[in-house]
Amino acid sequence: MYEDIVKEVYEIVYPRRKLFTAGPVACFPEVLEIMKVQMFSHRAEEYKIIHRDTIKRLKSFLEAEKGEVLLFPSSGSGIMEASIRNAVSLKGKVLVTIIGAFGERYAEVVKENGREAIELRFELGKAVDPDVLDDALKKHPDVEAVTITYNETSTGVLNPLPELAKIVKEHDKLLFVDAVSAMGGADIKFDEWGIDVVFGSSQKAFGVPPGLAIGAFSERVFELAEKISEKGWYFNLPLYRKFNETKDGTPSTPPMPQIFGLNVVLRMIERMGGKEKWLNMYQERAKMIRNGVKDIGLKLLAEPRHESPTITAVFAPEGVKGSDIYNAMRDRGFELAKGYGEKIKEKTFRIGHMGHITFEDIKEMLDNLREVINELSKRK
Repeated sequence: MYEDIVKEVYEIVYPRRKLFTAGPVACFPEVLEIMKVQMFSHRAEEYKIIHRDTIKRLKSFLEAEKGEVLLFPSSGSGIMEASIRNAVSLKGKVLVTIIGAFGERYAEVVKENGREAIELRFELGKAVDPDVLDDALKKHPDVEAVTITYNETSTGVLNPLPELAKIVKEHDKLLFVDAVSAMGGADIKFDEWGIDVVFGSSQKAFGVPPGLAIGAFSERVFELAEKISEKGWYFNLPLYRKFNETKDGTPSTPPMPQIFGLNVVLRMIERMGGKEKWLNMYQERAKMIRNGVKDIGLKLLAEPRHESPTITAVFAPEGVKGSDIYNAMRDRGFELAKGYGEKIKEKTFRIGHMGHITFEDIKEMLDNLREVINELSKRK
């Protein structure tokens, strides 16, 4: 009866370009297929089965057998706020490492929730220096937690998380890890690395639509959360754990289609041969894109040995705006990502490696990028 209405909306939202975005990304066809299923009660046994299975698979993927894995109806920023409100005392201090725009966001979240942010900044394109982090913790022994952006989406830098985590633990501080653009594309060993909070989002490396946040939490976090007042209701971690353990669900209605989609992806990873093969796929994509960009004569923003497996930030040629490259590629049927952050937004553009992308898509994108760079360079 309403096919014409569906067609009208479809014409607006149908993706006419191949996506190499920073997120949301192109979803795997298998994900889109399962998400078409008709809805039912999130308290029904059928949902509980999928919820339990998804948690079990995530525990294995994140190597968090000792941790509590929870699902949230939000973006990753929701868990970012939850980490501060549930585990840091009011007026308490947090050491925030900043290597780009999303480290900046963590600092804002700390401040907006009545805590003090001690900012440890690094040059854009650089990773957190372990020695500098160690010195900062010696200088500020009263901080309660340290935040690390595992993969900085704005600069395409992957922090040396195992090394940084070791330093944080040596100082006996809580470790909060923003892994929004890392989870599903970079290795995470929650138990081994001594992480207290790590969170990601469905719309990045897992290739699922936005709306679902994934978090893993240490027992230490729950012990603190039980004692902290005014942590709110929506992101109350002890409440989430209670529902997880007693009802195989969440306090409020979960984004069921996204959870079904994530469950499918985790099964796909298993069918592929496991976590290592999945992560190797992301490394191969990243290497192909980085090598292709360099062959064109462009430079990467990320320093060597710290390049992201999920997104590459690229300097535009001298005299060419990053936004001009983005728009020209869009005209050719490729959706990249604009530069992000005031200091670099016109100097750079970004190429996402996440979600449903084939190696043939990457080759085609690089061929078109070469032509675009040549055309724009001639005009300057």
